Amino acid sequence: MSEETPSITVGVTGPTGDIGRSLLRALERSRDVERIVGMGRRPFDPAAEGLRKTEYFRGDVLDPAALERLTDGADVVVHLAFSIMGGTEESRRVNLEGSRNVFEAAVAAGARRLVYTSSVAAYGFHADNPARLTEDLPPRATDNHYYSAQKAELEGTLSDILAGTSTDVYVFRPSIVAGPDALALIQNIPYVTMSERMPAAVLRALELMPVLRPVIPDPGVQFQLVHHDDVATALRGAVLGRGRPGIYNLAAPGTLTVSDLADALGWYSIPLPELAVDAAAELVSLLPFVPSEAQWIEALREPALMDTSKARRELRWRPKHDARETLREMVDAARSERLIR
Repeated sequence: MSEETPSITVGVTGPTGDIGRSLLRALERSRDVERIVGMGRRPFDPAAEGLRKTEYFRGDVLDPAALERLTDGADVVVHLAFSIMGGTEESRRVNLEGSRNVFEAAVAAGARRLVYTSSVAAYGFHADNPARLTEDLPPRATDNHYYSAQKAELEGTLSDILAGTSTDVYVFRPSIVAGPDALALIQNIPYVTMSERMPAAVLRALELMPVLRPVIPDPGVQFQLVHHDDVATALRGAVLGRGRPGIYNLAAPGTLTVSDLADALGWYSIPLPELAVDAAAELVSLLPFVPSEAQWIEALREPALMDTSKARRELRWRPKHDARETLREMVDAARSERLIR
């Protein structure tokens, strides 16, 4: 499909998140975007952010009337609203029922394109994953990871709803999204301190250190990051009709481990044997009531590294930030906000 250039109206759910704010800025810079309508649950003033094309109203993806208002007259609908760290039942209602509402509203409004951000988690965290995940692989959730399960299920729901319609759909599977606007990621990093249960030999070694700092367990599993601004440029390409509709992986060049994260933060990392990770994940899977955050230990068991050549080829996507630069910008912003020392 060739790239289209007429002025368009874009409806965006979840525009106040880290990807959302970057996307608004990217869309504002496009001459082909005439009007942007955002909807979210938080207070947000586009004018205070220097946004001139953007309108905003408070609404919920569980409210059909709000979605009808959002999609009315929209040429393209971008769905970013998603609960990541909420309780399992609450997140399921928002993520599955709410997303279905968005998809159906976009189709009912006659939107030309629907752009949806899924996740690398849709591939699941499996021992038999290939070294690099490509878009031709179907979603295969890790059942013990609620976010993975919901993302995989939702991609199937989207295919069912869009089947036989004239709405083109772009699905993006970004890796972990980071950068200076993604400070919630820093706040949700699991770590232990010297006062908690650490092996005695480790404690004695750390007591010799001049400064008391957090300690992060490192299982040695590689992961990818992607800068929210780079995700936004890929989404903007889809909004403008660049490339062919379909699924696209997004990840910055380079891979990291938890030790790299600890170094950037100025914290300590302790190697964690694979057996310990497996045992902890198995325990989490057996408990009847588990905080949703605890299920993220599944992501430490197996790497899920993506190939991004399709996005570079089809969308002409050129990320401006590599993984280490993305991490550094996020850490610098967290320090400036006094979230870390």
